[in-house]
Amino acid sequence: MDDSRLTDFCKAHRLPDSFRQVVAEYYVALARWLLETSWRITPIIGICGAQGTGKSTLAEFLAEELDWLADWSVAVLSMDDFYLSRTERLELSRKVHPLLATRGPPGTHDCEMMGDYLERLRRLGDGESMALPRFDKSRDDRAPPETWPHVIGPLDAVILEGWCLGVPPQNDGDLVSPINELEANRDGDGRWRTHVNNRLREDYAEVFSRLDRLVFLQAPNMESVLRWRNKQERKLIAETSAREPGVMNTSQLQEFVQHFERLSRVAIAELPAFADVTLMLDSSHQVREIHYRT
Repeated sequence: MDDSRLTDFCKAHRLPDSFRQVVAEYYVALARWLLETSWRITPIIGICGAQGTGKSTLAEFLAEELDWLADWSVAVLSMDDFYLSRTERLELSRKVHPLLATRGPPGTHDCEMMGDYLERLRRLGDGESMALPRFDKSRDDRAPPETWPHVIGPLDAVILEGWCLGVPPQNDGDLVSPINELEANRDGDGRWRTHVNNRLREDYAEVFSRLDRLVFLQAPNMESVLRWRNKQERKLIAETSAREPGVMNTSQLQEFVQHFERLSRVAIAELPAFADVTLMLDSSHQVREIHYRT
């Protein structure tokens, strides 16, 4: 990516000047590493990281850089694109647990749809068109299908990003004690976190098995995650220019992040051991180290 395209990228994503150094020291090297790998089939690259770590920015950058360096055609998806509809989640909240009305944790995605899309994109034929699903967070529901973007095959890579992508389930004994106010006050008997863990062990593990490489953006702690997620929400407000449904204030955001805290802590502690690439972030949101697992 030349300087003018990088400038345009930073403007489009409202990124600070310091992002240029991250690109020069880490992101370009990561793109070249992907290009140097020999792939038998179109690879599916997973990008995992807690909320606000920069997963979508990295995914979009890699797609542009791979196109710039090697003319690769790349489809970018988020696990968020595969949330169950609001109606489906409300039905789950009535039948299983009220907390399943809130999008995000395992159990609130359509894993069958996600796995199907990944395999169809991997095998997309020459000249074949395919729509990519999108979720409208400001509406807390799927975007109308007529607004979904299209890609044309064949693809050279598929990038899937998500906050719990590749995260392993916990042992049942680790679920007994609540770790925050949300779990203590609204999941006292552990039914919700047990359901989430079971879905992670079953439906999500099948999706994760399709990944050819996993890149992990490691936050230093949960306090940083909350601060970064708050910044992300302010960005959403600026983009929607109104207090639309689904856009949260600070107190709502603090409760919302508690839905993700348990598995975010698991990811921070365990994913560096088996992610193919780990980018370590400091509390100021800067990448300070990168580790490639041999």
